[in-house]
Amino acid sequence: MPPLFLLLLALVGFAAGFVDAIAGGGGLITVPALALTGLDPVAVIATNKLASTFGSGSSTLAFARAGKIDLRVMGLAALGAGVGSVAGALALPFAPLQAAATALPFILIAVALYFAFSPQIGESDKAQKLGPRAYALTFAPLIGFYDGLFGPGAGSFYTVGFIALAGYGVTRAIANARLANFASNMGALIVYASGGHFVVSAGLAMGAGAFAGSRLGAHAVLGAGTRLVRPLIVVVSCMMALRLATLPSFPLRDTLINLAKMLTGG
Repeated sequence: MPPLFLLLLALVGFAAGFVDAIAGGGGLITVPALALTGLDPVAVIATNKLASTFGSGSSTLAFARAGKIDLRVMGLAALGAGVGSVAGALALPFAPLQAAATALPFILIAVALYFAFSPQIGESDKAQKLGPRAYALTFAPLIGFYDGLFGPGAGSFYTVGFIALAGYGVTRAIANARLANFASNMGALIVYASGGHFVVSAGLAMGAGAFAGSRLGAHAVLGAGTRLVRPLIVVVSCMMALRLATLPSFPLRDTLINLAKMLTGG
């Protein structure tokens, strides 16, 4: 790719990484940008997962260094998310993507309402409804499956799960959501890139931007906590829902549908 294209992709990755580290939804920025470069659907998805892995890895490292992630507790959940994403990516050719695209805006609005009005949203931990092992065997692989299959909003879904089920405060929930998201990105990347379809230069350029943006986003969460996270997740979730609901030819959905057709030879 021309150097100007790579620079633009790095800037897109930076913006997506910053938003994704706080509220999720970075894929709704990066996938359309990659699709506009003219890459084929397989290359778009695989390259996006390569860039996203840099971003989620960067924010995970920042949160871990700040002591917000207990790897002994969360390792099993990360493994569950990774295994789930592998299964989701493998199931892509057989998935009802049109139905998923139709349902997703309503789910994202529910996430926005939860963060806007739930009394659980705060920095203090609450009583657990689901222990770490049970969470790792149920919710983590379920969201991982979704992330490998479709992806938008997965970071927000992980965060909701850690708050509502694991009882974590907002900052801890986001920190552990980034670890789970990193694992599911890695799982899907292995599947999508197994055929060598990703574009290394584009993925590394966007990944470098995502790495820096995610690090900045993680530090913003550590500094501002609920004051920043709560309104931003509400805004981002509503914007994602509006984007998916009002654009019938939205590139992410069409790219995934074309990818599924290519994988099945249809």
